[in-house]
Amino acid sequence: MYLVTNRGINNDSGSVVDVFGDHPNIKGPNELRIAQISRKKSKWHAEMLDDLLTKKEAKTLIDDFDLMLDPDKRHYIDLSIACKLAEQARNEKKSILFFVHGYNNDVEDVLNRAHHLEKRYGVIVVPFTWPADGGGLKGAANYKNDKNDAKASVVALDRMLGFINKNLVLLTSNNLARFWEEASRKHPKDLEKRDALYTNLVEKHCPFTINLMLHSMGNYVLKQMLKSSISAGAGLTFDNILMVAADTNNLDHSLWVDRLRFRRRLYITINEDDHALAASRMKSGQDQLSRLGHTLSGLMSTKAKYINFTNTPYVGNSHAYFEGNAVTRNKKIHRFFKLALNGRSAEEQLVYRPDINCYDFPKT
Repeated sequence: MYLVTNRGINNDSGSVVDVFGDHPNIKGPNELRIAQISRKKSKWHAEMLDDLLTKKEAKTLIDDFDLMLDPDKRHYIDLSIACKLAEQARNEKKSILFFVHGYNNDVEDVLNRAHHLEKRYGVIVVPFTWPADGGGLKGAANYKNDKNDAKASVVALDRMLGFINKNLVLLTSNNLARFWEEASRKHPKDLEKRDALYTNLVEKHCPFTINLMLHSMGNYVLKQMLKSSISAGAGLTFDNILMVAADTNNLDHSLWVDRLRFRRRLYITINEDDHALAASRMKSGQDQLSRLGHTLSGLMSTKAKYINFTNTPYVGNSHAYFEGNAVTRNKKIHRFFKLALNGRSAEEQLVYRPDINCYDFPKT
């Protein structure tokens, strides 16, 4: 597993507890590092990867993946990781899921959750972890500290999403042009057959999707990123985007949510009994506005599909209903996340309520 972070780095390798700090990188919160993660004797270990590729490494990647790049120029580790992830996804026929966690998560928590997502939904997970440990504080101070770190991590998330988009274009541009030429040559007059062949060639070469899931306060980081008019991370990168239990204001959320670009679906999940979001409204010393993942009012986005988990069996007051009893005991919920996290349409099984612009799980 690979992990992307803007956390401070204490050591180049070892237990994740020893490697990653609780605060942003000393070079600034925009500084990104990538680690290769392994599991040894039930413990997570990390090896930090060098930022710069050697000329030999870069030339090998350029040759192996037929990349339109100059091997004599500088190339960075994100290129190598993108190539390896694409190769793994193609060989294993698995989709790639980028995961942004929420409030009060240390690196071990993040890796455990990423591991369970991989096992439960058959995806390759790449977590982005920001300094969400609360600085060792508790309660409202912890929450406010994490919210400050979330704001400080906006550019780091934007840079990561920008790198993903850049490498996706780089890895696919040559093949897409070649497939289009082949389809056009075989069916120069029948446009329907040309388009069908082109689609089949693309799906055969790239039998996986790339998706993004943001949980809890991770959605607040996304919101702050999208408020910038020059955000590099707003490109057309992901098949599906899932905003799960979003800990950000419901009020006027469509103004920034509708800036998101995606190929298939944007899902926003809601549980009005979510205990964590209920508590978050009171953690700043005074009531905050209704949280996006906590209310069925004002669902005004024209792009998002809102999914209501409230009163669905085995959800209860859960803040993370993509795991635990909700998915082990309710097959409909498991199926929803299995489809959504693999870049597919997941709402057909649900019941649409036009009065509030939301999908419910069927009662039987």
